[in-house]
Amino acid sequence: MQTYMVGGAVRDALLGWPVNDHDWVVVGSSPEEMIAAGYLPVGKDFPVFLHPQTREEHALARTERKTARGYHGFAIDAAPDVTLEQDLARRDLTINAIARAADGELIDPFHGQRDLQDKVLRHVTLAFREDPVRILRVARFAARFADFTIAPETMALMREMVVAGEVDALVAERVWQELARGLMEAHPSRMFETLRECGALVRLLPEVDVLWGVPQRADYHPEIDTGVHLMMVLDMSAQLDAPLAVRFACLTHDLGKGTTPADVLPKHIGHEIRSAKLLKHVCERLRVPVECRELADVVAREHGNIHRSSEFGAAAIVRLLERCDAFRKPQRFEQILLACECDKRGRGGLQDASYPQRGELLQALAAAQSVKTSEVAAQAQQMQRSGAQVGEMIQHARVTAVAALPRFHINKASAA
Repeated sequence: MQTYMVGGAVRDALLGWPVNDHDWVVVGSSPEEMIAAGYLPVGKDFPVFLHPQTREEHALARTERKTARGYHGFAIDAAPDVTLEQDLARRDLTINAIARAADGELIDPFHGQRDLQDKVLRHVTLAFREDPVRILRVARFAARFADFTIAPETMALMREMVVAGEVDALVAERVWQELARGLMEAHPSRMFETLRECGALVRLLPEVDVLWGVPQRADYHPEIDTGVHLMMVLDMSAQLDAPLAVRFACLTHDLGKGTTPADVLPKHIGHEIRSAKLLKHVCERLRVPVECRELADVVAREHGNIHRSSEFGAAAIVRLLERCDAFRKPQRFEQILLACECDKRGRGGLQDASYPQRGELLQALAAAQSVKTSEVAAQAQQMQRSGAQVGEMIQHARVTAVAALPRFHINKASAA
């Protein structure tokens, strides 16, 4: 029984990056021997065990044989005679197929160290084509390692897999898991550009794929191309360290521009509503978590209004706050504004621009929240008003509070 550190922990240590999680492979053992040694079995699809002290995952060395299309179509062999090199051969990329022995010796049969030095993402063997998730993983690693290139033979293999229909067999949960991880990388645009280059994006997210080549007004979007804009917005969300829900909203906020009639381009009148409708289908298809789904829906519908909110009067601002459910979910509203800032700054030449709307709307929300609704309700009761009338009184009080903000008096003075 021999234990080796493998995968990302070895790779990141060689790169000088911090190592947070360790993966281990065990050679020459069996499930019975592992359990007898105190390891806790946790693997569903293949033998994985938790170390009795560290609780880190230890997997038996294994080989895989393709039996059907898709992610689950494999027969697993984890017999004691499976070698370390056989286990490494089934891994996705050479940089992830390096093992470290207990004495520190590196076992690198597929030259992963060389590819780390040359900054290349390269598949290990032709077994790569047997698992379509690896297309998503390569795209995700492209987003993480922004200065790495994908080996031409690996990109060609990915294209072959797409043409063969392997991507179509992926289950929604696995697609979302990899997309979510890719969105959280340092350069998320590279994930989607890689998926587009190999032909997988049109299969997985046709609503996004169609955006490339769709023109926008140059006075609002110097970059013109909607797909290019989308990638800039995604990278801005990473630059601003946005959470996943915000980054997903950035990805989907302009889906409606892909359905704008050609005769009205480069204008996109009403694209916000079309974006929300398309977003609903995307979320259902990929089973997107509720938190991400709801925030993206508000951003899709309201980002245009939020951008224009500096021109709004107090009543229009309160109505906008209500539509965004800002009174019940103020923290989510802050994330909505962050997504809108990413959208505004994700444009050619505007990356360092300010976004005053964010501060203005948060100030307006604070002013509206200062209204004590219980006191307004009590006043309404004294006036023998109820139901919708109470809501109207609360809204009027909030509008009055927002109208008292200095920005409105400054605007009036300027107009005079």
